[in-house]
Amino acid sequence: MFDSQFMALPGITPQEYTYLQTATSGLNEQQLRTFLMIYSGKRKNPSDMLLFCIIGMFLVPGLQRFIIGQIGMGILYLFTGGLCLIGSIIDIVNHKDLAFEHNQKMVFESLQMSRMSNFS
Repeated sequence: MFDSQFMALPGITPQEYTYLQTATSGLNEQQLRTFLMIYSGKRKNPSDMLLFCIIGMFLVPGLQRFIIGQIGMGILYLFTGGLCLIGSIIDIVNHKDLAFEHNQKMVFESLQMSRMSNFS
C-alpha cells in the first residue's frame, strides 16, 4: 500500500526493501510517514558506505566504522592502520553488508520513535 515510498530512498537494495516491508507492516499511514522521515535521516546508502570505506583505506583508517557507530572498531582500525589494510579491504568488499546491518538497527530505532510519537 505504501511500498512506493520506500523506493524514494536512495540506493535501496532489494534486501532492505523486503526488510522495510516486513518491519512496517503494522503501521498506519501517519506512523509510516513519521517512520520514513526519521529513518531516511539515519540510514546509510550503500554507495556512500563504499566511498567511506575507500576514504578509510587511504586517508583515515576506520572512518567507515566511526560513521556507522562502531567507535571501538573505528579506534582499533585507526591505531592498526585498518588492521594492516586487511580489515579495510574486507570492509570495501562487504560495504553493502555494513550498510544493511547499520540500517537494520536504524529501522528498529525509527520504528520505536514513530510508534511513540502517536501517543503524544
